[in-house]
Amino acid sequence: MFDGKKVIDVHGHMTTPPAFRGTIANWVSQNTGPSNHGAFPEISDEAMANANKRHLDMLDDHSIDYQLISPRPIAMWHWMRPHLQYDWAHFTNDVIAQIMRLWPERFGGVAQLPQNRDLDSSHLVEELERAVGELGFVGALVNPDPAGDRMTPGMNEKYWYPLYEKAQALNAVLMIHPSVSYDKRWEIVPANYQMNNVIEEYVAMQLLEHGRVFDDFPDLKVFICHGGGALHRFIENDYHRGHRDLTNNLWFDSCVLERDLLEAMIKQKTPRRVLFGTEAPGSGGAKRPESGLPSDDLVPVIGEIGFLSDEDKLDIFRENAFRAIPLLDPNLPGVQ
Repeated sequence: MFDGKKVIDVHGHMTTPPAFRGTIANWVSQNTGPSNHGAFPEISDEAMANANKRHLDMLDDHSIDYQLISPRPIAMWHWMRPHLQYDWAHFTNDVIAQIMRLWPERFGGVAQLPQNRDLDSSHLVEELERAVGELGFVGALVNPDPAGDRMTPGMNEKYWYPLYEKAQALNAVLMIHPSVSYDKRWEIVPANYQMNNVIEEYVAMQLLEHGRVFDDFPDLKVFICHGGGALHRFIENDYHRGHRDLTNNLWFDSCVLERDLLEAMIKQKTPRRVLFGTEAPGSGGAKRPESGLPSDDLVPVIGEIGFLSDEDKLDIFRENAFRAIPLLDPNLPGVQ
């Protein structure tokens, strides 16, 4: 909590026992999923509870009351053939729903979609409808570069319009978060998927700010992870910057762990357009020298930022989530 109000983290990822990822390894090795040979596998509630103990402890340690969980981007396997993508997205979303059922006061769901570079987004609509209508999810994660090769059309192009149309109709938020890259230049860099986050999120931001997406879908809600990847380099009135008011369409989460960059991002995007996100548990385990706390423990960091008013902080920690995510119920026990 912060100042007596519950904190909502919009950027978490699912935690699962080893059998979960073992399932997709088995499907890939056989080049077939359950659609061809029977029922989806089951993960017991006991196994799920054991796997999530550390996750729940971390939420408590980080003062996070409620977290939206999405697929682990590294485990979406969007390079697979479509016949496996459909089954894997279906199974992943069922497992997220199981986590939500076990801890309804702690977790909400953001869906995986069966993305494939070579198929436009019309083939994502059915799973989005199922996730929102049957499983109670608030939206879906969108990978702007599903094949990891930068050959997918940009997020301003008609390729994405069927998904945008359905998300707007459902009031579902779209969460922009890349996954792996197969850029050979980066192979010496540890965890080089993080570079893909910076580049693909920044490109997505630019295309959405300069394109016609929000003209054509004025009620569409989108947030881009990791502060939008990077900051604008030009001053506010420069023609290089997009100048339309997207306050009601486009947000950015606070999963920017370096404090100076986090503060600059909040100043540039404005506190009204920043959602609280940590990705905990994730890649933020390094300890801050000044406090000894993990770098993804962001409530005390944002709470100490001097240029933010108390109202600004509450906007970031919870109120903006309700503005950006229409399906997030303010009466849920975990957030009220």
